[in-house]
Amino acid sequence: MFGLSPASLVTLFSLAASVPSVLSHPNHYERDGHDHDHVIQRRLPEKTWYQPGDHFAHALFKRDGNATSTDGQTYPTVGSPEWRAKYPDPKPDPSKLPQAWTDALNVAIQAGKIPNFAPSTPTGGNPTYAGQDPLGQVICSATYKCRNPGDVWDAPSGVFAVSFDDGPIAGSSDTLYDFLNEHDTPATHFMIGINILNNAPQFLRAFQELQGDIAVHTWTHPYMTTLTNEQLLGEFGWTIQIIHDSTGGRLPKYWRPPYGDSDNRVRAIAKEVFGLTTVIWNQDTEDWSIGSPGGATLPAVEANLQKWISGPKSPGLIILEHELSNSTVTAFINAYPAIQSNGWKIDSLAQLDGESAYQNADGDDGTVEAVSSILAYSGPSVTDSASGSSSPASSSAPATSAGASGGSHAVSASASGSGSGSHAALPSSSGAARQQQSSGTSLAFVHDVRSVFVSMFSLLVSALALA
Repeated sequence: MFGLSPASLVTLFSLAASVPSVLSHPNHYERDGHDHDHVIQRRLPEKTWYQPGDHFAHALFKRDGNATSTDGQTYPTVGSPEWRAKYPDPKPDPSKLPQAWTDALNVAIQAGKIPNFAPSTPTGGNPTYAGQDPLGQVICSATYKCRNPGDVWDAPSGVFAVSFDDGPIAGSSDTLYDFLNEHDTPATHFMIGINILNNAPQFLRAFQELQGDIAVHTWTHPYMTTLTNEQLLGEFGWTIQIIHDSTGGRLPKYWRPPYGDSDNRVRAIAKEVFGLTTVIWNQDTEDWSIGSPGGATLPAVEANLQKWISGPKSPGLIILEHELSNSTVTAFINAYPAIQSNGWKIDSLAQLDGESAYQNADGDDGTVEAVSSILAYSGPSVTDSASGSSSPASSSAPATSAGASGGSHAVSASASGSGSGSHAALPSSSGAARQQQSSGTSLAFVHDVRSVFVSMFSLLVSALALA
């Protein structure tokens, strides 16, 4: 064959054999985290709502490697007196935190990963920062619409990301769960720790019956930027702890700040100490204010929902909604037919990345890696110590104006009141960057395959020349 030696033929055929392998494994060229199909289903085909096994947040926790559907530990029955006794009621005491949490915070501070500026000042509305710009790179307050690149604000184009805050609550949560179960609709539930403590049956419905995605909404629903570092540890840590102990050892991946109140210090503690990703929203129904003096009405909330649902599909919708009352739940239920008829792809917010809502498990009934104590993350810094901003990612630039609207959130009966607060009406950003990344991935794949063929041709020419 063209006078080629046997050795040359072996080389050529070996190279040719590698081409089908390259073509059949496009995952060598990673897709964007949002570049996947979103359909109405209980779970994604491969991942559920847990961090993948190789996610850096695993380094925050000690694991014993038990290959069971839980983490191999025995926990008190959810709702039992023994279970309740483990958690603060009604609010965490910063002087009585587990030492592991405090150690992890100190390690992160010493590593320069936690921005060093004073907590904001509560005002009864948007907290203020004395002498500092809340929209600047040092503070970057989500309340004032500053978008930190590491936060989640928008869904992929065409996707309606389902999520609800402030549960679980007897009555209104039950109504919502009945509806979600009937329509086989997945949702993310950003739960308040004290509400879990006081409404164990509803929590178990969300986790077990619905297989819902459980996320953190703090222990008592405070303005997080007004708290000290130690107070933040308690709000995050105890909420994670009760979720962990009540779900077979699973560790939540996401949190949403009450009132949308987060800044670079708060999000750094969430991420660097507990591995939590901050989630905001790009539309606010103001359903939380229904029934309060000067608050929204149910017709007004429904009108806003209809406007957004029938509007542009880029970016996708992350709408702030609540399982707080029968009115807030009714607003979602009444809007659901329009979400379907307008062609939105419905998915749980925590599943938008196609992975898992938990940091240490791959599914509701999959392996859970046990946690014995919390450690500071020792990998690459996610937060710049000077500005507090995360590593570059697709995001819009910080906004230049603030927006506030009065409102309140309730925790369940035996808990302390959460006070009144504000929600910023958040801007939307284009999905062009995400689409560009996806296009770049495809082009990279084509380029590399073409390179293989060029190499084959060059080798063939060289072999013919030597023949």
